Amino acid sequence: MQKKMPDAGGPAFYSLADAAWILGVSLDQIHRAIRVGTLRTVRRRARLVIPAAELRRVLDGGAR
Repeated sequence: MQKKMPDAGGPAFYSLADAAWILGVSLDQIHRAIRVGTLRTVRRRARLVIPAAELRRVLDGGAR
């Protein structure tokens, strides 16, 4: 039996620059959203990245 995984094959994390491009905002706005707590990040290999689920949440209207 084969199970389908949601979003299989897509990246699990996005760089801050990629997230800015996807959201259509500047990198400064991404940094500001992180600083005020409206955008969650995690550290992966000493880099700040944005989880794909967090980016989907923002794209869906920001409902938590």
